[in-house]
Amino acid sequence: MTTESGAIAGLFPIDNTLRKWLSYKATESSLFKNHGLSQENQRFTHSKIDSLFANKLEADKGATYAKELYLNLSTLSPYISGPNSVKIATPLHEVAAQNIPIQKAFLVSCTNSRASDLACAARVFRNAAQKNNGIVPKITEGVSLYIAAASKPEQEAAEAAGDWQPDETGISASNRNFAGRMGSRDANAYLASPEVVAASALSGRIAGVSKLPEGWTGVEYGYGDGIKDENRMITADQALEKVIGQLDGMIADSELQFGDNIAEHTTQQEEERLVDVLPDFPEQVTGELVLCDADNVSTDACMQNYDPSFSTTARAGDILVSGFNFGCGSSREQAATSLLAKGLRLVVAGSFGNIFARNSINNALVGLEVPALVKRLREAFPSSSGEMTGERGMVEPEGNKESLDSAPPPAPVGERGRVLTRRTGWWLTWDVRRSEVVVKEEEGREWSVGVGEMPRNVQEIIAKGGLEGWIRAQVEKGE
Repeated sequence: MTTESGAIAGLFPIDNTLRKWLSYKATESSLFKNHGLSQENQRFTHSKIDSLFANKLEADKGATYAKELYLNLSTLSPYISGPNSVKIATPLHEVAAQNIPIQKAFLVSCTNSRASDLACAARVFRNAAQKNNGIVPKITEGVSLYIAAASKPEQEAAEAAGDWQPDETGISASNRNFAGRMGSRDANAYLASPEVVAASALSGRIAGVSKLPEGWTGVEYGYGDGIKDENRMITADQALEKVIGQLDGMIADSELQFGDNIAEHTTQQEEERLVDVLPDFPEQVTGELVLCDADNVSTDACMQNYDPSFSTTARAGDILVSGFNFGCGSSREQAATSLLAKGLRLVVAGSFGNIFARNSINNALVGLEVPALVKRLREAFPSSSGEMTGERGMVEPEGNKESLDSAPPPAPVGERGRVLTRRTGWWLTWDVRRSEVVVKEEEGREWSVGVGEMPRNVQEIIAKGGLEGWIRAQVEKGE
């Protein structure tokens, strides 16, 4: 999940709680050697754990960070994600009150079908049996429950604990809920915990088994470490350092927010700066704009699931334009390579998901962020009214608009009654050397806007056909 959040690497501190869990997994692993892992290849062994904690990787004392966030776990309650977007998260008790019927319940995939997850779901059925004179209730008529273990060792562990019956079968796996993940693009897919899946299968409606924390008013979260100032013990030097750090952060944010305007005025008095373009990198890219007017298009939905007609509407040589946070979701290289296979060499968006931006470079697909173009296209081609996929049964909670790091997601992909993929008749030319794009609208109006410079190292990777080709070239040169 660190990578899917856009980070290159992540470091989680290790403590005694983690050590106890790792030790448990090491013991469990040694009890199930019949799944073919030798002692040398086992992921968890007590000797490996001892070595890990003997050489703990820790931050230096007094280390400072660009941003600190906190989440009070004691204020958490079960949440439901969806429909059809992991960004829409709602407390379970609010969703349960909406009485939303379900037809399928999935307890599958590597993320929620470990032995411990299966045990949680089995507990729901056992508790239901206790309330039913020892008879396990049947799954509600009209509801199908699919179960599959995350791996063979996990299934063996579940069988040994009595949480898995060998004659049971599972036929799907999903840890994401983009539109179409359940088979039909018109279906609503929700994500939930194993307990909630099992309880929902029993009741035939989204339901849960846990209670809210006493006095619950919402999840406590925010910037910093969550410790109230009156409960904090810091020295004068630490207080001064904190103030300086906050001022530095404010200055950096201001530079990001107003930097473009400052540059626009100062460069008018200076000579035009040109980007050095490598011989194997194009100085200009021109193509007709194909608009996919949606925000938060997932990498899992690129692009056939977003719009089945995309492959016939888009043509080789076109330039794809979409909304904001394009390519969010998991790290699937096909999100970039499928567009390349279609003959699209340039994607323009209001902004990109970090993971897609990196994947694009690795696979030699060029992406440009041009929010002004997205705004102008939406003015020229306003979306028609229609029923939203995400509006059937539930809307996004107001609390989601308090996102710490990004604006709340607009309406989910898949709006009915509008053109999902549109040939605009507009043309765009990207002048790499001048770092600007020139847009020619269908009526003949022409305008330009500056874009970010294309760095030399990115040019090198793309010119070599992607990161693999670049590495091969470096190896051949002996570097």
